[in-house]
Amino acid sequence: MIEVRDLTKYFGATLAVDRVSFKVEKGEIIGLLGPNGSGKTTIMRILTGFFPPTSGQALIAGLNVAEHSLATRRRVGYLPENMVLYPDLSVSALLDFAARVRELDGKRARERIEFAIKTCGLEEVRRKLIGKLSKGYRQRVGIAQAILSDPEVLILDEPTVGLDPRQVVEIRELIRSLAGRSTVLLSTHVLPEVTMTCGRVVIIDRGRIVAQDTPAELTAKLQGSDQSIVTVAGPKEAVRAALEAVAHVERLEERRTEAPHDGVWSFVAYSKGHGDEVRSALAAAVVRNGWNLLEIKPVALSLEELFMRIVTSDEQP
Repeated sequence: MIEVRDLTKYFGATLAVDRVSFKVEKGEIIGLLGPNGSGKTTIMRILTGFFPPTSGQALIAGLNVAEHSLATRRRVGYLPENMVLYPDLSVSALLDFAARVRELDGKRARERIEFAIKTCGLEEVRRKLIGKLSKGYRQRVGIAQAILSDPEVLILDEPTVGLDPRQVVEIRELIRSLAGRSTVLLSTHVLPEVTMTCGRVVIIDRGRIVAQDTPAELTAKLQGSDQSIVTVAGPKEAVRAALEAVAHVERLEERRTEAPHDGVWSFVAYSKGHGDEVRSALAAAVVRNGWNLLEIKPVALSLEELFMRIVTSDEQP
């Protein structure tokens, strides 16, 4: 439904997007994740026809956005970051205006407005002025105008920015409810939004894709690959020396256990890569010395730790 091929965008001499490629299948929710200024908004503005690419292609439903701007815009609902809404209009009036802009009228317009109001939970505020609404309700109105034309594709730029925790949960649930009916591409720099909302994530840093996968698979590829927890019953210093002698172990740190027992010690072994190989060698060292191996496992890194590892590295995982 969405395809980006070697997309590149320069602003003058500044490279904002650097040969980005990814696909979003019909009905998916995909997150563009990256620090502020990483190129997420530029990619979205190219997909919505606001910016032309310097090179490469952006396609919606197989149509090149640069060559078929009007046709692709009709298939897309867009919520820009910090969308400006008319504060002196009521919710209903704003949606009526948006429907007319999208060339909806008569019965079709009334049906779509009612659908958007109901779907976005705006029944109680439909007659209120936009300027009197909370930020959470204004975001709901922004999403409502984006879904008015029953778009095949929804592009949401930082849909939860500036919201309080309760509003974030409400908007997150609303976005998930739209999956299947529309293909959703959302951008965020808020990590929990990825795991709570998106089926796949594309991580952008300095205009480049540095990783893309499901949150679970991305975590599985990287978590604990160079940190291993080893818990052993044996003489402390002898155990430490044996574990430090294992190939590829760069350092060993003693780890506090929740319920310490005499003669039971837990260590974290650090290595650069070779995770499975190092864990096998650590286990062999314990068994060879006749000690009791109680536990050996990779350290599970949080998505936040993985994200920081990826965007601070010059190498793509």
